[in-house]
Amino acid sequence: MPLNIDWQQILLHLFNFCILALLLYFLLYKPVKKFMAKRSAFYEEQAKNAEDKLREAEELKNNYSARLENVDLEIDKKRNAVLHEAAEYREKRIGEAEAEAEALIEKARRDAKRERAKIIDGAGKEIADMVGAAAEKLVLGSTDAAYEAFLSAAEKSVEEDDENK
Repeated sequence: MPLNIDWQQILLHLFNFCILALLLYFLLYKPVKKFMAKRSAFYEEQAKNAEDKLREAEELKNNYSARLENVDLEIDKKRNAVLHEAAEYREKRIGEAEAEAEALIEKARRDAKRERAKIIDGAGKEIADMVGAAAEKLVLGSTDAAYEAFLSAAEKSVEEDDENK
C-alpha cells in the first residue's frame, strides 16, 4: 500500500454513501418532493380558481354595466312616454275646459237675453199701465194728482228694476 490507501475502506465508505443516499432519497427527498408537488398543485389550483373568479367578476361587471345602460335608456323611454301622456292629457283637459267654458258663456248669454226680454216686456206693461192710469186721471180732471201718481209709479218701477239687477 503505497500511500496508505486502503481500497477496502474506500469501497466500504462508498457503499455506505450509496446506502445513505438511497435511504435519504426514500426517507426525505421523495416525501419532500411529494409535499412540494402537492403544495405547488394546491397553489396552482388556487391561482386558477382566483383567475376564474376574477373572470366571472369581470363578466358580471360587464353584464351589470350593460344592464345599467339599458336601464338608463328604459328609464328615459318611460319618462318620455309619461311626459308625452301627461301633455296629451293636459291638452285634452284644456280642450274640455274650453268647451265647458264656451257652453257656460252661451248659456249665460241665453239667460241674459231671456232676462232682458222679460224686463223689457215687464217695463212695457208697466209703462202701458202708467199711461193708462195717467190718461184716466187726466180724464177725471185732476192733473196734479195724476202727475204725482205717474212719478211715484215710475220711481217704484225704477226701484223694482234696481232690485232685479
